Amino acid sequence: MKKIYLLNIFWSLVYAPAVVSGQTNTGLTVEKIMSDQKWIGVAPTNLTWSSDSRSLFFDWNPERKVKNEIFEIGIGGSSFKPRKTEEESRDKAVGLDFGDVGKGGIRLGEKDGDLYLMEVKTGKIQQLTHTLERESKPVLLLNGDIAFQRGQDLFCLNRKTGILTQLSNFVKGKKPDKAEPEGEGNAQKSWLKADQTALFDVIRERNAEGEELKRSNAARQKPTEKEPRPIYLGNGFLSTVVVSPDGRFINYKLVISPKELQGTVVPNYVTSSGFTEEIEARTKVGDALPEYQSFIFDRVRDTVYVINTSTIPGIRQLPDYVKDYPKQLEERTKKNEDRKVNISGVKWNASGSLAVVLVEAQDNKDLWILKLDALTGALSLVDRQRDEAWIGGPGIGLWNVDWLDDNRIYFQSEASGYSHLYLADLRSGKKKQLTSGKWEVQQLQLSKDKRTFYFIANKEHPGITHFYKIGVEGGAPLRLTNMRGGNEVLLSPDEQWLAVRYSYMDKPWELYVQRNKAGAKAVQVTQSTSAEFNAYKWRQPELVLFRNRYGADVYARVYPAANPHPNHPAVVFVHGAGYLQNVHYWWSQYSREYMFNNLLADNGYTVIDIDYTASSGYGRDHRTGIYRHMGGKDLSDQVDGVKMLVERYQVNPKHVGLYGGSYGGFITLMALFNEPDVFASGAALRSVTDWAHYNHGYTSNILNEPYNDELSYKRSSPIYFASGLKGDLLMCHGMVDVNVHFQDIVRLSQRLIELGKNKWELAVYPVEDHGFVEPSSWTDEYKRIFKLFETTLKR
Repeated sequence: MKKIYLLNIFWSLVYAPAVVSGQTNTGLTVEKIMSDQKWIGVAPTNLTWSSDSRSLFFDWNPERKVKNEIFEIGIGGSSFKPRKTEEESRDKAVGLDFGDVGKGGIRLGEKDGDLYLMEVKTGKIQQLTHTLERESKPVLLLNGDIAFQRGQDLFCLNRKTGILTQLSNFVKGKKPDKAEPEGEGNAQKSWLKADQTALFDVIRERNAEGEELKRSNAARQKPTEKEPRPIYLGNGFLSTVVVSPDGRFINYKLVISPKELQGTVVPNYVTSSGFTEEIEARTKVGDALPEYQSFIFDRVRDTVYVINTSTIPGIRQLPDYVKDYPKQLEERTKKNEDRKVNISGVKWNASGSLAVVLVEAQDNKDLWILKLDALTGALSLVDRQRDEAWIGGPGIGLWNVDWLDDNRIYFQSEASGYSHLYLADLRSGKKKQLTSGKWEVQQLQLSKDKRTFYFIANKEHPGITHFYKIGVEGGAPLRLTNMRGGNEVLLSPDEQWLAVRYSYMDKPWELYVQRNKAGAKAVQVTQSTSAEFNAYKWRQPELVLFRNRYGADVYARVYPAANPHPNHPAVVFVHGAGYLQNVHYWWSQYSREYMFNNLLADNGYTVIDIDYTASSGYGRDHRTGIYRHMGGKDLSDQVDGVKMLVERYQVNPKHVGLYGGSYGGFITLMALFNEPDVFASGAALRSVTDWAHYNHGYTSNILNEPYNDELSYKRSSPIYFASGLKGDLLMCHGMVDVNVHFQDIVRLSQRLIELGKNKWELAVYPVEDHGFVEPSSWTDEYKRIFKLFETTLKR
């Protein structure tokens, strides 16, 4: 079918080139803020320790060149002065990524598709393979042999004899039939073959010679007991392959893709070819999902069997929302089907005596940790996390579980309302919570001697992160970092040093080094910000707390106006993603918006930035407060924040605007459509306008699926509320946005046209994806936003 793309309607809606006037002369302009961000300075990134912990490498660009360069500092000397180095030097010092120490003081690693062995005592490294094929995932078995994956199969290398044995034989497709089914056509072929054999001596003689040759070849072949049986994958593809420590059991998972998936296409108009090109993009929420099947291959019994999920507690439990749909509830109750699940690869303890799997319900309501009986494929419950909204939170997911010792596993759970650290003893069945409180464990690692947990958490304040340690048996966490703000920590391999990326509200990220000891001083290594950036007095926003209408605590950052305009206007900035934290004491990932908010404050606006319901960092209830109603509590938090500004900062409630991108753009639309008496104007950037057209992974968590929970989509999508627009609306969208498709804003534009709305404009950006790249696009967009507020909030 010929495809025609019509642009004339879109271009007729685009603003004329934006003109910005009235900016206060503080040296800060939209052009400067939105120019190439190297003008700020380039922060150090990609921190990497050398294998001996004597050097720390990082990418940096203090001279603001086209590309970042590699720098190195020595550890343990009198200073930490950075010096340039080369990629080869870094790779040599970092070495191979070896795994944990195994039996006999052996560590295994891989590089460029080949396997290596290191003797810990001597440091000697031996290359084990050198092939064109890629070897990966080496495992030291209990008998000292090395199992690894080559292609899709597992192999075992006998370290004493050097003999390589194939452990699995996965074959794509279905098992071939032993014989053709007897039908009219086959019966005719059989008759002709028999008649030819009866008629001609030469055919009988050649047939006899052929049978003798087959018997001779079979006699020369390897004994069949040494060949792994073929395991046919059918119409699935291999996703995970795991071998038990004794080499007996092989767990594998098949992923079976849906037969029919309706993908989407994003047209790209500005191309080097001069032709309109199509970008293949994602499917939409509610499309068919893959099916997952997990099996065990017992090499001793030479048999394959499925991991049985039918006995998982609650496997048939329906979500509460179906009560709103009596017919659906009746049908699903009658069917009483097992829910579809995804099973992780098996995780074995060191001795191979116990194994666990994680199972996630595809409806996002359950996450189970289960003990596996490898002999039968049966599962028994270790822990179940159930959430009628959706399973989530930091450190929680299919792979976040591991063995502490031969009997106990550790994992994170939101059972208390906040993501905390737990132990579970698989032999006694007892569980123990190691951390607790109204804060979250955000990143977790176990020390090499398995005596200490290290973690990053916001224990002191929701907007402050520190690095802590705690014994594996529990106790009070010990804080190791001291600087108030954001601390990102990389522990050295010998666990004696901390590489810290630190920032504060008005100070971008810099690199520090300190000893792994409480109270140790962090020494600054880099100074990245430019003189031009440092010349402006950047604000440290006031971090405030208010109660929303539901009695919940909500945190916000306020930029009070330097010299309030006579109208006492205010602007609300709405961060994106939903599940993201922007009210904190470290440098914002929305650096351009942080600087733009400073510019607004310079020009007489009071600006507020709210961690509304759905934001991260505040526990389960805050995270899931938007379940089945996006644009509910997350929007009312903006309204309650404006009320707080009126009461505490003397803002005029008739002169309030808002802006935001992605989820922030969605909230802006909902605000202009549903709270027109609160918000006089707004700029909605790369906005979701109809959640039924967004992706599955994100949307189905919060709103379920459109065909199962239509009510949630109808009350959460701006396109259904467009008739409420009264104020001035600016919409901006990239035309090659493969995340929130340009189609979203086109559909809303047509809806506004049909409703006869006049106070709206659309600016389109032909070469931009979801995250803008070109400084010219950023500049044009934010000139328009500034002009919108100047012309609507100060008049």
